[in-house]
Amino acid sequence: MPSSELPAVIRLGADDNVVTARTAIEPDAEIAVEDVTTLDPIPAGHKIATRAIAGGEPVRKYGQIIGFAACAIEPGEHVHVHNVEMQDFERDYGFGSDAHDTAMIAEADRATFEGFRRADGRVGTRNYIAVLTSVNCSASAARFIADAVADEVAADYPNVDGVVAFSHQTGCGMAGSGDGWDNFQRVLWGYARHPNFAGVLLVGLGCEAAQIRLLTEAYGIETDAHFRTLVIQEAGGLRKTVEAGAAIVREMLPLANQATRETCPASELTLALQCGGSDAYSGITANPALGEAVNLLVRNGGTAVLAETPEIYGAEHLLTRRAVSREVGEKLIARIKWWEDYTTRNGGEMNNNPSPGNKAGGLTTILEKSLGAAAKGGTTNLTGVYRYGEPIDTKGFVFMDSPGYDPCSITGQVASGATAVCFTTGRGSVYGCKPAPSMKLATNSEMYERMSEDMDVNCGEVLDGVSVEEMGARIFARILAMASGEPSKSELNGMGDLEFIPWQIGAVM
Repeated sequence: MPSSELPAVIRLGADDNVVTARTAIEPDAEIAVEDVTTLDPIPAGHKIATRAIAGGEPVRKYGQIIGFAACAIEPGEHVHVHNVEMQDFERDYGFGSDAHDTAMIAEADRATFEGFRRADGRVGTRNYIAVLTSVNCSASAARFIADAVADEVAADYPNVDGVVAFSHQTGCGMAGSGDGWDNFQRVLWGYARHPNFAGVLLVGLGCEAAQIRLLTEAYGIETDAHFRTLVIQEAGGLRKTVEAGAAIVREMLPLANQATRETCPASELTLALQCGGSDAYSGITANPALGEAVNLLVRNGGTAVLAETPEIYGAEHLLTRRAVSREVGEKLIARIKWWEDYTTRNGGEMNNNPSPGNKAGGLTTILEKSLGAAAKGGTTNLTGVYRYGEPIDTKGFVFMDSPGYDPCSITGQVASGATAVCFTTGRGSVYGCKPAPSMKLATNSEMYERMSEDMDVNCGEVLDGVSVEEMGARIFARILAMASGEPSKSELNGMGDLEFIPWQIGAVM
């Protein structure tokens, strides 16, 4: 259907008392399909009341509560932060009540991609060598090591995607136990064993809290041709460390270059689901379309990882209802409760969200944002809930606890085993993620055209009549192509070296 023939507004639930403007609408415009006349200018993506809403009455979108009227709202009035507020209300978790059998595709008929199968059987989508850092004090050494071999890699090792230094801001001045320590250890271990790496060199200073020996002993990691360590204080200083590190990487490069792509089933893919710079269209176009792609991936035996716990707040009851067991559902609620306590003791609140950009794009409360964000997870069962960076050992649709801060969240997803990323955005994001390729899904055509050098898929076409199911099938095909080596826009732009951000919890001492 031509966009000129589509309704001016989008209704998402039969019982909703608001609708969303497809494009900007002037005052005194008749919305015939809803039998209302606008009282205010309505920006694109913003909400319009379709009937009178009394003060204190729930405001409903997606068939769910997104907030409460802070005052009486008239039909045709602009509904946003000026007249909507948050209140506490009960959620029905209904553990497992919506769980159902997933129609799996027969193994012989499953989709495939061209990946790097490692010696332990796992499959990568890229073939990097990593120079990891145990502490910020070794960040420059790692960078100098990677730079020292960059020209050789480009000239002599066509099967190696690059040598990447992963530096961060922690590793010392931290407690040697607790949530922050556990997060950091899991991230380092997850990256050290990630299938997108053909080799890993871990570089430390020597006196830091995050001792390399403690990491290797805790996770049973032994050095071999693919995993080596260096300590600056033992090597004799920065220059000697860089020389020794470059020599180690040069030993790894011929082995890494022997890796070649082979046909692998889509069941070997683990996909990180992420959204950033969201707008009101996120929950209408890109997120549900990505959800359809997730349904296809799960039916093909693969794994999809939703994260950003503060950004499913208010929608968690929809996920617990899809949990395969009460235990899985209660794990998710336990993380929600942890976050409520965490924000309170740090002087914050869970509704410290949406961001200014989200609000400009039409999102009013965290409940509205979360309901749209959760759509990335499709409709299949929730099969597992994991801590930040915890290894994912369950197939299907799973959840990993993390902040809503995108680079920090994706760092955890990659540490948990994600080998590719799909990132939806409405305001625009230029995020990249070595070693996992990151695909950008634009929620609206205007932003897609404006930022076409950074966007991979225009899900704004859903607003013009393309079905969510068709868009999901397109995304799934692009995921397989990207996993097979087709570069994403962020890779073409050379991004991904600086987005390694482990989640820091606790006092810096």
